[in-house]
Amino acid sequence: MSIRILFTFLFVSFLSGCAVNKMDAQIFPDQDLSKINSFYVVKLDGDDRGVNELITKKLSAIGKQATTGNAASAPAQVDALVTYTDKWMWDITMYMIELTVVMQDPKDKFPIAKGYSMHTSLTRLSPEKMVDEVITNIYKKQTN
Repeated sequence: MSIRILFTFLFVSFLSGCAVNKMDAQIFPDQDLSKINSFYVVKLDGDDRGVNELITKKLSAIGKQATTGNAASAPAQVDALVTYTDKWMWDITMYMIELTVVMQDPKDKFPIAKGYSMHTSLTRLSPEKMVDEVITNIYKKQTN
């Protein structure tokens, strides 16, 4: 009987190692997101999955003006630039394991806000939901 309990414990411990979620968001000192209404999402070089479009769509959905393109095409008159880093893994299918989004002052690139989300294979989310989670958490942080 004790071997069965030990096996069950080891199996559950192994599985829990694959189920990791991490989320974080921060607003940098003296920053007020309510004053930022226009965003330019800088497309990451080599991004063929359209993460920039997902971020733009989410910002538009919460009532912000958002456009996207490469860094050289950034308009002069936006309230914030948005950059991102995405990490993908393979586990039967490709999935986004991590997403970091940084909102920056377009003049000096000083960070305004940052959000991060990580979901491993057992708790994976679609790219749309990862973007939603990160942007939502950034704006929740402003209200806290």
